[in-house]
Amino acid sequence: MKTYHSKNFHKYTFCLWNEVSQADFEVQKSHFKSKSGSEYFFTEDGVYRISNHWGRVANCRWRLVPLTDNKNQYTKVGFAHWNDFLPNDENAKLFFIQVDWEQKTVDFFHKDLPFYDGKAVLRNAAETAKVMKTIKQVLNEENWAKHLEYEDLDVIRKEIVESMVATDLSFNEIKRKYC
Repeated sequence: MKTYHSKNFHKYTFCLWNEVSQADFEVQKSHFKSKSGSEYFFTEDGVYRISNHWGRVANCRWRLVPLTDNKNQYTKVGFAHWNDFLPNDENAKLFFIQVDWEQKTVDFFHKDLPFYDGKAVLRNAAETAKVMKTIKQVLNEENWAKHLEYEDLDVIRKEIVESMVATDLSFNEIKRKYC
């Protein structure tokens, strides 16, 4: 497995950064400032990033795991250990999808994360984004089900989403089972 450090962590990587409180972060002179204004502080264990944008960052996919759901604060501080960085290749099947049924949200993760159980289908970045968009519609809308036969919308919703996560079948192929 590739080793990441201050010279290569920003090249084609996936990472889940953990938000840290700005009050707990000792502001110092940054080691690097990007063209977009993000600042980076390197330590022996990892890197701090102060930024107002997360997600797709150049050729990387970096997501911030927030301390709270408070979205009022635009600039956030994140920390990642060097071993939190994983390789990212837009065409390789590296990503799997997970659904939070209570929150009705969907997210993607890298296959090399320790909690990947091998049950969800692996997809490339574009396929993952497309399936996630459809899953969000199934979770939050009802018009997709108007021509289907079912007794309980929540039951069919769960069955369809679980099939989309676990198989390569298209949404239309899965829906045909309920016509």
